Amino acid sequence: MVQKMLWLSAAGALGTLSRYGLSRLVQGMSGSSFPWGTFAVNMTGCLLAGFFWALFESRLAVSGETRVIVLVGFMGAFTTFSAMILETGMLLRSTEWMAAAANLAIQNGVGLGIFLAGMALGKMV
Repeated sequence: MVQKMLWLSAAGALGTLSRYGLSRLVQGMSGSSFPWGTFAVNMTGCLLAGFFWALFESRLAVSGETRVIVLVGFMGAFTTFSAMILETGMLLRSTEWMAAAANLAIQNGVGLGIFLAGMALGKMV
């Protein structure tokens, strides 16, 4: 159990650092107040979640513990939908109604499509 917790912690740390780095990079490049950094992380997270899910289900036999380490440890720390909701709330508070609605629609709609693309990729590997 201790070893599993250490692996989860390491995967979580890697997910957190990956999220932070990608979000800062994309947001800095965008030059916009729209949360493009969070969008990039969420969409990458959706792709990776679909990819790993399909890969583990159909192509790569891994233990349940490995699935938990990857999907809960890394992916749980990497994905940022709670940050998306916070940023949407901030847009609403600033009365940026259209930007808030666009943020919700784009991240959820595109995320589902990219998740399905990740599943297709995972099945092809």
